[in-house]
Amino acid sequence: MRHRIAVVGGGPGGLTLARVLHRHGCPVTVLERDPAPDARPPGGTLDLQEGLGQLALDKAGLLTEFEALSRPEGQAMRILDTAGTVLRDWRPRPDERANPEIDRKQLRDLLLDSLDVQWGREVAQVVPGTGEGVLVRYADGRQETFDLVVGADGAWSRVRPAVSSATPKYTGVTTVETSLDDIDTRHPDLAQLVGDGSVAVYGANRSVVAQRNSGGHVKVYVKFRAPLDWHAGLDLTDVEATRSGLLALFDGWAAPVLDLLGHGTAFVHRPIHVLPVSHTWAHVRGVTLVGDAAHLMPPLGAGANLAMLDGAELAESIAADPDDLDEAVRAFEEQMWARAERWATITTAGLERLVSPDPAEALALFEQVHD
Repeated sequence: MRHRIAVVGGGPGGLTLARVLHRHGCPVTVLERDPAPDARPPGGTLDLQEGLGQLALDKAGLLTEFEALSRPEGQAMRILDTAGTVLRDWRPRPDERANPEIDRKQLRDLLLDSLDVQWGREVAQVVPGTGEGVLVRYADGRQETFDLVVGADGAWSRVRPAVSSATPKYTGVTTVETSLDDIDTRHPDLAQLVGDGSVAVYGANRSVVAQRNSGGHVKVYVKFRAPLDWHAGLDLTDVEATRSGLLALFDGWAAPVLDLLGHGTAFVHRPIHVLPVSHTWAHVRGVTLVGDAAHLMPPLGAGANLAMLDGAELAESIAADPDDLDEAVRAFEEQMWARAERWATITTAGLERLVSPDPAEALALFEQVHD
């Protein structure tokens, strides 16, 4: 049977779902609000784990292509204290493939290929149970119906209200992101500090992490505990004022660490929100969720991986039982909920340790992960 399937959101989870469906000969339409693939910066690098993101790419028939693009050396991790002393300097073995890095743009382009993506289609509302299918209303006033609508549209999903009343809650931890371009040429000392992968510095209730992307681009992430309105009175579009405010928060830290902030060209505020650890919903015929729309959790390396595996497994469930679309979705949801709860528990505890009054907690977590 040829079902009318729509995937809302063209991120890693939505595109993986569409790609695996396409591979099984199931038609699918991706609805993406961005007007074009390059309409906005794609974000930083991702580490795809063997049993999660890499498994999803294998199901999509793209693992070999991923291995050619990925950066195994990006798994390297260095930890400093606030005085700049190196506490740990972990480097992967030459054959280490547990969590190789890939830029988001490279991953997106790999997944896109010949998929049917309708760019500039912003979904405003999803209404199940209309008799003719699931009604999708667009922001421009148009509407159409589908047999299945999958919300792969992230933290502030427009699809989620069709199945759940849950909304993301602020964790008390905020992130400010900046970046450095052409670091090897323009800032060779900082390039050496970051190395091939990442460098992390942990203090009391705050941290600075710099992560290498391809092409000499480095993303810098500052995390700290603060009220959601901590920036009241500060214009975050004012680069100099924001830089000065952040440097004051990290006063006394080693000069090279502060230089990671001092050379940032723009600053983006990303407060960390989460859904309940055990977020589930009463099954709704014709609508489901994957990725952050279903199980938003702290960004500690699991989000994109889980979203991709969600998408791949939902596609396989549909392909395995095409005559009973509803049962295929129901079976997938049960499997996804159990896995998501495990990871939400892990990442919630991880955030508490990484942004802790005691920086030793972050180091202990690193040792546990790399044991």
